[in-house]
Amino acid sequence: MAGTKITVRNNGSLRVEGDFTLVDMDGKEFGLGGRTAISLCRCGHSKNKPFCDSTHKEINFQSEVEARDLPPPAPKPVTT
Repeated sequence: MAGTKITVRNNGSLRVEGDFTLVDMDGKEFGLGGRTAISLCRCGHSKNKPFCDSTHKEINFQSEVEARDLPPPAPKPVTT
């Protein structure tokens, strides 16, 4: 299985490339028409959510992100 690459675009969308599926909250798969790359809305104003329609340019969406390391997840409580 090929990997998936997600790029956080400064002031723009999330670009998803590679081998992936996109599903809604009920697990129903979006038909992507054979695409191996899509852009997902990050600004919340797309008229075609969850997909980007470039509205972020019109509303002057600002969000610059630099890669960083996350801390380890908190341990899960032990149940007895």
